[in-house]
Amino acid sequence: MAKQATELRYAVRFPVVLKYFGQLCLVLAALTMVPLVMSLIFGEMTITLRYAVVVCGLAGLGLGTARLRAPSRVQANEGMVLVALMFLFTPLVMCYPMMSSGLSFLDAFFEAVSAVTTTGLSAKATLVGAPATFLFARAWMQWYGGLGIVVLSLALVIQPGLVAKGLAVTEVDSDDLAGGTRAHARRVLKIYGALTVLGIIGTWAVGVRPFDALLYAFAAVSTGGFAPHDDSLARLSWLAQGWITLLCFAGSVPLIFYHQIFTEKRRAAVNYLQLKAVAIASVIASLAVGASMLLSANLAWPQVLHQAPLLAFSAQTTAGFSSMPCTQLDAGSKLILIFSMLMGGGIGSTAGGFKLLRVLMAASVFRLILLRTCLPKHAIIEPRLADRRLQDEEIRAALLLILLFVVVVALSWLPFVAMGYSPLDSLFEVVSATGTAGLSAGITSATLPSLLKGILCVDMLMGRLEIIAWLVMLYPRTWFGRRMEET
Repeated sequence: MAKQATELRYAVRFPVVLKYFGQLCLVLAALTMVPLVMSLIFGEMTITLRYAVVVCGLAGLGLGTARLRAPSRVQANEGMVLVALMFLFTPLVMCYPMMSSGLSFLDAFFEAVSAVTTTGLSAKATLVGAPATFLFARAWMQWYGGLGIVVLSLALVIQPGLVAKGLAVTEVDSDDLAGGTRAHARRVLKIYGALTVLGIIGTWAVGVRPFDALLYAFAAVSTGGFAPHDDSLARLSWLAQGWITLLCFAGSVPLIFYHQIFTEKRRAAVNYLQLKAVAIASVIASLAVGASMLLSANLAWPQVLHQAPLLAFSAQTTAGFSSMPCTQLDAGSKLILIFSMLMGGGIGSTAGGFKLLRVLMAASVFRLILLRTCLPKHAIIEPRLADRRLQDEEIRAALLLILLFVVVVALSWLPFVAMGYSPLDSLFEVVSATGTAGLSAGITSATLPSLLKGILCVDMLMGRLEIIAWLVMLYPRTWFGRRMEET
């Protein structure tokens, strides 16, 4: 069997990668036109010129490679390589216009990675005096990073069929509907767009000025967390904070669920379970953080009732907004938020983490192991979740992904501790980056050593694509070996 698998293994074909990478570059060029137009509106001509260079470069690269002849079938490893390349290439390209805001290359790259992975950590010392285009571009990158460049491409550019199927390598194919992968992507795009429009109108209606409402809505629906002000949500009214938190919650639920509840109720069982899981986990985290604040931080009841739910929901949805600096939190509250950021929201949502559904799958397996100790030896019992039998492959994938997240966090945490940073704060920061949450214990700053900034960038990229795609990209057999021939 192992020998057969070796013989059937194929490396990626470069014409395939180049052709569809070119198509993705054309989509990215179109997306980059939006901040270019905004820079013209704001009269920031220096930034306009930089965005114009980026758009022309992307368009030239895209047109040059998208015309290549390539087979109609895309292998799974080719799809994963394409997705990983785009999430690495996008922040590299966007560094150039971001550097016009006074950032070094590394800080601009950190900001761009944080944006496109919907994390929200920032190495910029202050947003006071920052160009309006810079603020808009960060939120805009979070918006299209939350949906995913590939999902946008599947919905708008990539033709249906084997190509679309091959590119659906992350969460697009986790709930593929009868209409096909491209139809599924278009449904998700429509839902995402509707949530965004509703978010902008609602945020403006609760008293936030129009430009800020636009940025908060982009960052909330994508569970990104980039705010246009240094104090995140602190300056907003309680009503505005509550509305933005609700938007973050809406983004952390599987987006296709909003379609299913009206059209395919039977198929919504798993996603309804995810909705309940995110809500229950957020409430439990709120109660736990509130209790920790009362016992350890000696905060008054009104402060606890206000701050604890906002922070807990922000961590569980991996949105990263905050109404108070996390540096002021007690150790117990930080630990609770660490667990929330690591678990994250629902599969098929814009949230990060290793996802609550996988936690429930692991719990179902462990429950089955315990239950079997009470049953006769020949009794047959199957792991089930939401009235659905769990397949062995699903269970293995879920447990492996949880393990990989823990390994990445552990390996990233050690250098921070070795360089003298607080163990708890270091763990908080690393989990926030890997879970693409964006809450900070105060470690991420312009003065953070370059090595540690690089580690956080790797964590954000790893967490956004759930690690596997990066392992496939780094696997030598992905690039070297026999290649499939197809006419």
